[in-house]
Amino acid sequence: MKRHAFTAATFTGALLGAAMFSAPAVAQERFITIGTGGQTGVYYVVGQSVCRMVNRGSDEHNIRCNAPSTGGSVANVNGIRSGELDMGVVQSDVQYQAYNGTGNFEDNAYEDLRAVFKIHGEPLTVVARSDSGIEHISDFEGKRVNIGNPGSGQRNTMEVVMEKMGWTTDTFSLASELDAAEQASALSDNNIDAMVYVVGHPNGSIQEATTTVDARLVPVSGDEIDALVEEYPYYAKATIPGGLYRGNDEDVDTFGVAATFVTTADTDEEVVYETVKAVFENFDRFKRLHPAFENLDEQDMISQGLSAPLHEGAKRYYTERGWLEE
Repeated sequence: MKRHAFTAATFTGALLGAAMFSAPAVAQERFITIGTGGQTGVYYVVGQSVCRMVNRGSDEHNIRCNAPSTGGSVANVNGIRSGELDMGVVQSDVQYQAYNGTGNFEDNAYEDLRAVFKIHGEPLTVVARSDSGIEHISDFEGKRVNIGNPGSGQRNTMEVVMEKMGWTTDTFSLASELDAAEQASALSDNNIDAMVYVVGHPNGSIQEATTTVDARLVPVSGDEIDALVEEYPYYAKATIPGGLYRGNDEDVDTFGVAATFVTTADTDEEVVYETVKAVFENFDRFKRLHPAFENLDEQDMISQGLSAPLHEGAKRYYTERGWLEE
């Protein structure tokens, strides 16, 4: 957690002022940084929205929040672990892997990772150019596919799918590593045939892709996907409703994860408490900040998709509200 830095002159002046006027000490302002994702994705909106709620009450709790764009889920866990970030938005599968030392965190478990709450569901979304010949994810072989930038949630999930399908990057004629902000224009410019995105809907990047070129959302289904959902508790079948994007009127079957909000055990209990309180005591306002938030439910948010233990500050607030037993 970042704290306000005082110059020597400022500090000396503050002491003199306190001595002359016997004014009560002012609480030190505290700063928190939340890791998000690409600026076109919902993770960025999540971080900005949480900060908006926190900063509304800054005069009372002296906490200031900012939420810069980052590389996504894996990068956010690593940023929290290194101390560069205080909190972050992370896919539920990445949370599980980080806490248990699997996947991208093989033999490197982060046992101090702490859950705060779950947010929205996130289907694995595949968007393909209509002229690509891709009608299902199984048609990826020999195609130009953006598999996501290293450190992102979509890259993490795509690697799991690739392993289950028996694919490597050599399976594709091109395996590009563009981030979320770049892939829609690459699809439009015919530099790739398909893009993958683990994201809540509706999404600006997918709207861009489907309005600038004839493109379709394609199913992610089959025996391999069924096996993934059965094997891993953080995956679930999902359906992307038709009518959200131009030229895509039918529902599309896929599977997905959930976006979760996490921190570290070292984060001050009061800071996490105030952050959680800011969200849930402005819950209706929070839900209006993005369509993906519309159906959020408090009980689901504190019980589903969370693999790491709850942070003590979050647990304290949920207990006070009667959502958890003491």
